[in-house]
Amino acid sequence: MKLDPSILGALSLDPAVTTVASHGSSGFNATAKISTTLKSGTRKHFFMKTAPGKCAEIMFRGEHASLNAIHNVVPSLCPASLAAGVSDDGNAFLVTDFLDMSFRSSADNQQSPSAMSLAAKLAKLHTTPAPIPAGHSKPMFGFPEATCCGDTTQPNDYKDSWAVFYSENRLLAMLKKCERNHGKDVEFHSLVEKTANAVVPRLIGDDHLNNGKGVTPVVIHGDLWSGNKGKGQIGGEGPIEDVVFDPSAVYGHNEYELGIMNMFGGFGKAFFDEYHDLCPKTLPIEEYRDRVSLYEL
Repeated sequence: MKLDPSILGALSLDPAVTTVASHGSSGFNATAKISTTLKSGTRKHFFMKTAPGKCAEIMFRGEHASLNAIHNVVPSLCPASLAAGVSDDGNAFLVTDFLDMSFRSSADNQQSPSAMSLAAKLAKLHTTPAPIPAGHSKPMFGFPEATCCGDTTQPNDYKDSWAVFYSENRLLAMLKKCERNHGKDVEFHSLVEKTANAVVPRLIGDDHLNNGKGVTPVVIHGDLWSGNKGKGQIGGEGPIEDVVFDPSAVYGHNEYELGIMNMFGGFGKAFFDEYHDLCPKTLPIEEYRDRVSLYEL
């Protein structure tokens, strides 16, 4: 394989001491490992995704912003993203710190005793207020880039209401896309609209949650299921730790994260007990299960 000059430039790498080779697999794109020697003599590795088309460019820009939003709050939770864009050959690309998950034996795969658990890291992410977006005076619900969940693009324009964001940017946006692709089903259209207009304000309305105080937007991974977590070493340094990858982030209600986690499984009772000890359930607690079910949609 040959590394595109634009990617070499984006990373400020010397082509004379840099190689690239296919690494891993993905259903959406080609994946590779970039290896180089720094001026200090240190070997350094990066992970790269490439794919053709505008959709890939949107996906990678969203993933670039998502990884860095998570990494900025909990650096040990995911690799930092270093570059995203379109290369000279026209393909979209994403380059991150290398996440080594190649540990084979049970001894190799032992997590450092001092490392935070995944539940503790996620709780830290979900109890840290999201940054204030440029042009706004307070944290907002949304994200600076469109993101993709699978190959589905999600609009993330900012809203000051979580209920409005979830209705308009998730439920109704998905309904519009379904109808563009498959035509309108009257019954399904009516069900989604009733959910957005009646169920959403009833369960997650700003004047309903936390005794009318609403929720503070936090960084959400957005696609956290068992296939997007593991144990690894970020950047070839430090301990083996619980890590996540392939995010589709948004600044939102922390319990929104739990919908996909609950839907696909892989997170047991012990995980949620530890998580909620550190990140308590939103009030009213008796509607917690209903909210998580809503977020599975």
